[in-house]
Amino acid sequence: MPASAHTIAAELRRRLPGLGTKKLHKLLYYCQGHHLATFDRPLFAETISAWDMGPVVGSLWRDEKNGDTPEPAAELGEAELNTIGYVISRYGNLTGNDLERLTHSETPWQWADASRAPGGSTTIRHDWIKNYFQTEGAAIDGPVLDTAQVRGWLHEAAANHQPGPVDSVEALRARLTASV
Repeated sequence: MPASAHTIAAELRRRLPGLGTKKLHKLLYYCQGHHLATFDRPLFAETISAWDMGPVVGSLWRDEKNGDTPEPAAELGEAELNTIGYVISRYGNLTGNDLERLTHSETPWQWADASRAPGGSTTIRHDWIKNYFQTEGAAIDGPVLDTAQVRGWLHEAAANHQPGPVDSVEALRARLTASV
Protein backbone atom coordinates (compact mmCIF):
# COMPACT_ATOMS: atom_id res chain seq x y z
CA MET A 1 0.00 0.00 0.00
CA PRO A 2 1.43 3.40 -0.92
CA ALA A 3 2.35 5.96 1.71
CA SER A 4 0.41 9.20 2.06
CA ALA A 5 1.56 12.44 0.48
CA HIS A 6 1.71 13.84 4.03
CA THR A 7 4.34 11.23 4.95
CA ILE A 8 6.43 11.92 1.82
CA ALA A 9 6.11 15.68 2.37
CA ALA A 10 7.30 15.28 5.98
CA GLU A 11 10.39 13.39 4.81
CA LEU A 12 11.14 15.99 2.11
CA ARG A 13 10.85 18.75 4.72
CA ARG A 14 13.06 16.82 7.14
CA ARG A 15 15.77 16.63 4.49
CA LEU A 16 15.23 20.16 3.14
CA PRO A 17 14.49 22.48 6.10
CA GLY A 18 12.59 25.59 5.03
CA LEU A 19 11.14 23.86 1.95
CA GLY A 20 8.55 26.14 0.34
CA THR A 21 5.11 25.02 -0.78
CA LYS A 22 5.65 25.36 -4.52
CA LYS A 23 8.93 23.46 -4.45
CA LEU A 24 7.42 20.79 -2.19
CA HIS A 25 4.65 20.01 -4.66
CA LYS A 26 7.02 19.84 -7.62
CA LEU A 27 9.33 17.50 -5.68
CA LEU A 28 6.32 15.33 -4.81
CA TYR A 29 5.53 15.12 -8.54
CA TYR A 30 9.12 14.09 -9.32
CA CYS A 31 9.11 11.55 -6.47
CA GLN A 32 5.88 10.04 -7.78
CA GLY A 33 7.20 9.96 -11.35
CA HIS A 34 10.52 8.32 -10.59
CA HIS A 35 8.90 5.83 -8.22
CA LEU A 36 6.20 4.84 -10.74
CA ALA A 37 8.81 4.41 -13.47
CA THR A 38 11.15 2.34 -11.32
CA PHE A 39 8.79 0.22 -9.21
CA ASP A 40 5.57 0.26 -11.27
CA ARG A 41 3.60 1.44 -8.24
CA PRO A 42 2.78 4.86 -6.82
CA LEU A 43 4.87 6.28 -3.99
CA PHE A 44 1.81 7.94 -2.44
CA ALA A 45 -1.93 7.46 -2.91
CA GLU A 46 -3.12 11.02 -3.49
CA THR A 47 -3.81 12.43 -6.95
CA ILE A 48 -1.51 14.96 -8.59
CA SER A 49 -3.29 17.67 -10.57
CA ALA A 50 -2.27 20.31 -13.10
CA TRP A 51 -2.76 23.77 -11.62
CA ASP A 52 -1.62 27.12 -13.03
CA MET A 53 1.70 26.76 -11.20
CA GLY A 54 2.26 23.18 -12.34
CA PRO A 55 1.72 19.82 -10.62
CA VAL A 56 0.11 20.01 -7.17
CA VAL A 57 -1.14 17.38 -4.72
CA GLY A 58 -4.43 19.19 -4.16
CA SER A 59 -5.58 17.30 -1.07
CA LEU A 60 -2.26 17.98 0.69
CA TRP A 61 -2.32 21.64 -0.34
CA ARG A 62 -5.88 22.06 1.01
CA ASP A 63 -5.11 20.18 4.25
CA GLU A 64 -2.08 22.35 4.95
CA LYS A 65 -3.91 25.55 4.01
CA ASN A 66 -6.56 24.60 6.59
CA GLY A 67 -3.93 23.76 9.22
CA ASP A 68 -4.53 20.01 9.05
CA THR A 69 -1.06 18.45 9.10
CA PRO A 70 -1.27 14.91 10.47
CA GLU A 71 1.79 13.13 11.72
CA PRO A 72 3.34 10.73 9.20
CA ALA A 73 1.23 7.58 9.33
CA ALA A 74 3.90 5.05 8.45
CA GLU A 75 7.60 4.41 8.31
CA LEU A 76 9.02 4.56 4.83
CA GLY A 77 10.86 1.61 3.36
CA GLU A 78 14.21 1.56 1.61
CA ALA A 79 12.71 1.96 -1.88
CA GLU A 80 10.67 4.99 -0.82
CA LEU A 81 13.59 6.62 0.97
CA ASN A 82 15.87 5.97 -2.03
CA THR A 83 13.36 7.59 -4.38
CA ILE A 84 13.17 10.66 -2.17
CA GLY A 85 16.96 10.83 -1.89
CA TYR A 86 17.38 10.51 -5.64
CA VAL A 87 14.85 13.27 -6.35
CA ILE A 88 16.49 15.60 -3.83
CA SER A 89 19.92 14.94 -5.35
CA ARG A 90 18.62 15.61 -8.86
CA TYR A 91 16.19 18.51 -8.28
CA GLY A 92 16.82 19.75 -4.74
CA ASN A 93 19.05 22.68 -5.68
CA LEU A 94 16.44 24.17 -8.01
CA THR A 95 13.94 26.76 -6.75
CA GLY A 96 10.19 26.37 -6.82
CA ASN A 97 10.06 28.71 -9.81
CA ASP A 98 12.76 26.71 -11.61
CA LEU A 99 10.80 23.52 -11.00
CA GLU A 100 7.57 25.16 -12.16
CA ARG A 101 9.18 26.08 -15.49
CA LEU A 102 10.65 22.59 -15.77
CA THR A 103 7.36 20.79 -15.10
CA HIS A 104 5.56 23.04 -17.58
CA SER A 105 7.92 21.73 -20.28
CA GLU A 106 7.03 18.08 -19.57
CA THR A 107 4.30 16.12 -21.30
CA PRO A 108 2.32 14.87 -18.24
CA TRP A 109 1.55 18.43 -17.14
CA GLN A 110 1.03 19.63 -20.72
CA TRP A 111 -1.47 16.85 -21.49
CA ALA A 112 -3.47 17.55 -18.34
CA ASP A 113 -3.21 21.30 -18.85
CA ALA A 114 -4.64 21.02 -22.38
CA SER A 115 -8.07 20.15 -20.95
CA ARG A 116 -7.87 22.48 -17.94
CA ALA A 117 -9.72 25.78 -17.67
CA PRO A 118 -7.58 28.73 -16.47
CA GLY A 119 -7.54 28.72 -12.69
CA GLY A 120 -8.91 25.17 -12.61
CA SER A 121 -7.29 21.81 -12.11
CA THR A 122 -7.19 18.50 -13.96
CA THR A 123 -5.77 15.16 -12.84
CA ILE A 124 -2.37 14.17 -14.20
CA ARG A 125 -2.86 10.48 -14.87
CA HIS A 126 -0.43 7.92 -13.44
CA ASP A 127 0.09 6.27 -16.82
CA TRP A 128 1.19 9.61 -18.32
CA ILE A 129 3.62 10.19 -15.45
CA LYS A 130 4.99 6.65 -15.55
CA ASN A 131 5.47 6.67 -19.32
CA TYR A 132 7.23 10.04 -19.24
CA PHE A 133 9.64 9.02 -16.48
CA GLN A 134 10.40 5.72 -18.19
CA THR A 135 11.30 7.54 -21.42
CA GLU A 136 11.99 11.27 -21.78
CA GLY A 137 12.21 11.93 -18.03
CA ALA A 138 14.49 9.00 -17.25
CA ALA A 139 17.83 10.00 -15.80
CA ILE A 140 19.75 7.04 -17.20
CA ASP A 141 19.17 7.98 -20.82
CA GLY A 142 19.78 11.70 -20.41
CA PRO A 143 22.86 13.78 -19.72
CA VAL A 144 23.98 14.31 -16.14
CA LEU A 145 22.86 17.83 -15.33
CA ASP A 146 24.72 20.36 -13.28
CA THR A 147 21.88 21.85 -11.22
CA ALA A 148 23.73 25.13 -10.70
CA GLN A 149 24.13 25.48 -14.47
CA VAL A 150 20.47 24.63 -15.13
CA ARG A 151 19.41 27.09 -12.45
CA GLY A 152 21.55 29.78 -14.11
CA TRP A 153 19.97 29.07 -17.49
CA LEU A 154 16.48 29.25 -16.05
CA HIS A 155 17.20 32.55 -14.26
CA GLU A 156 18.86 33.96 -17.38
CA ALA A 157 15.86 32.94 -19.47
CA ALA A 158 13.43 34.53 -17.02
CA ALA A 159 15.45 37.77 -16.85
CA ASN A 160 15.85 38.03 -20.61
CA HIS A 161 12.38 36.83 -21.59
CA GLN A 162 11.08 38.58 -24.66
CA PRO A 163 8.02 37.57 -26.63
CA GLY A 164 9.02 35.36 -29.49
CA PRO A 165 9.39 31.75 -30.51
CA VAL A 166 9.72 29.19 -27.75
CA ASP A 167 12.63 26.73 -27.84
CA SER A 168 11.62 23.26 -28.86
CA VAL A 169 12.28 20.34 -26.54
CA GLU A 170 14.81 19.07 -29.09
CA ALA A 171 16.69 22.39 -29.01
CA LEU A 172 16.77 22.36 -25.21
CA ARG A 173 18.05 18.77 -25.13
CA ALA A 174 20.73 19.64 -27.68
CA ARG A 175 21.84 22.57 -25.50
CA LEU A 176 21.96 20.34 -22.40
CA THR A 177 23.92 17.63 -24.21
CA ALA A 178 26.39 20.12 -25.68
CA SER A 179 27.20 21.49 -22.23
CA VAL A 180 27.99 18.11 -20.65
